Amino acid sequence: MPKSNGVARSAFTRNRRRLARWHRPYIALLVVVDIISALAGSWTAVQLFEQADSGFARFPIIYFNLIAYAMMPVGWLVLLWAGGAYDRRSLGVGTEEFKRVLRAAVTVTAGISILALGFKIDLSRWSVATAVSATLIYMLFMRTAARRALHSVRRRRHQATHRMLLTGTLQETMFVYKIVTRSPAAGLHPVAIHLSDGYGAARRTQAPIPTYTGNDLLKLANEVGADTIAVCGSSGSDPGELRRLAWQLEGSGIDLVVAPQLTDIAGPRVHIRPIEGLPLLHVEEPTLSGLSLLAKNMMDRVGAGLGLIVLTPLLAVISLAIRINDPGPVMFRQGRVGHEGRTFRVWKFRTMYTDAEDRLAALTDQNEGDGMLFKIRDDPRVTPVGRFLRATSLDELPQLINVLKGEMSLVGPRPLPADDGDFLGDVRRRLLVRPGMTGLWQVSGRSDLSWDEAVRLDLYYVDNWSLAYDISILWRTIGVVLARKGAY
Repeated sequence: MPKSNGVARSAFTRNRRRLARWHRPYIALLVVVDIISALAGSWTAVQLFEQADSGFARFPIIYFNLIAYAMMPVGWLVLLWAGGAYDRRSLGVGTEEFKRVLRAAVTVTAGISILALGFKIDLSRWSVATAVSATLIYMLFMRTAARRALHSVRRRRHQATHRMLLTGTLQETMFVYKIVTRSPAAGLHPVAIHLSDGYGAARRTQAPIPTYTGNDLLKLANEVGADTIAVCGSSGSDPGELRRLAWQLEGSGIDLVVAPQLTDIAGPRVHIRPIEGLPLLHVEEPTLSGLSLLAKNMMDRVGAGLGLIVLTPLLAVISLAIRINDPGPVMFRQGRVGHEGRTFRVWKFRTMYTDAEDRLAALTDQNEGDGMLFKIRDDPRVTPVGRFLRATSLDELPQLINVLKGEMSLVGPRPLPADDGDFLGDVRRRLLVRPGMTGLWQVSGRSDLSWDEAVRLDLYYVDNWSLAYDISILWRTIGVVLARKGAY
């Protein structure tokens, strides 16, 4: 047999992925979950429509069972696989996995419709819609549960992760290290750093993981057990060098990723535009006007109006509890800075004693917040009822009035006091959108976050908001409120 010259002759001769093996049992789990979801969706449709004259009952039962319990689950699996719903790169992080499941549901519906029309099969539209919708709901729910279990394993055991070797300058690699370790649930675990700026930088570094210089990257990745090499910043500035590294990794089972220092920009705003083989990253401007903003405004007004109507009994009970606990006004109104710097008065249930402002000066040395925030975990000015309202965020409900008036949004950066701070520099960018009752800051830690981190999250939202993102934050808010995370 002739000796190999290092060039892979066939995809079948490549080494099997031997390092990041966690995704194999996880994908197997998802396959089982999806089959169960498809069978449960068909069963749900049967229970609802088998006795109805317009349902499956008029279709021969043997053919119906074949379609519902064999063809549809197989069809779901094929379309999910073809659509990339089992791609290990999208599992456990981001929304792409769920988008691919949604696309598969649309394709299943279209496929059944075409087959029924082509073969003149008399299927009930309602029963098919029920089967597909129920399957989709079960599938999203069970995949979410599987993802939560995966995140728990990653946080507590530091397993089921991609082991990363970072290569670049000291500043670039430490920047990427800080970013990827900020969210353990993402499953990126740096295990070593390879510095491209020499031994001097290696002597200066205080990196929390082993640091190397002058090594062959493939050999080093095998030594430290890395399954991913991340080229950080401009360390791959020589195009030929980066291309040769990609060739060297072919068939090794090690992924290559490039981590440009372009941060806090969501995927939909970034587009790759190849020009003569040069992949240019085109960054779109934030969506601060247009039809999307109009739809957001409509969702805010309708949601606030319905919320006030539905929650009227609860608002009345809270008002009564506040008056009984501490006589005085039920509402607390304070000047806040809103959209484009305009000030307005925010509505909140009063959670402090009526003399709270007079007692503020004596508590300034106990401030646990930073930046423009004043926070005390056990603030003596808060009433017993107020402490419960703050923990459950019920004190924020009157802000639905501000949303209905157009001064606030359901989702956005939190409004800050008008008499506090200068709103200069990066902070001022928060004012490009209307402040919100909840936001990325609230679902990411609330009062437990530092001021700088809170500002970073708010600016990320301003630059990357969308209706789907708003709905996601509203959904996450429910979990955060129920868990009472960071509320005081």
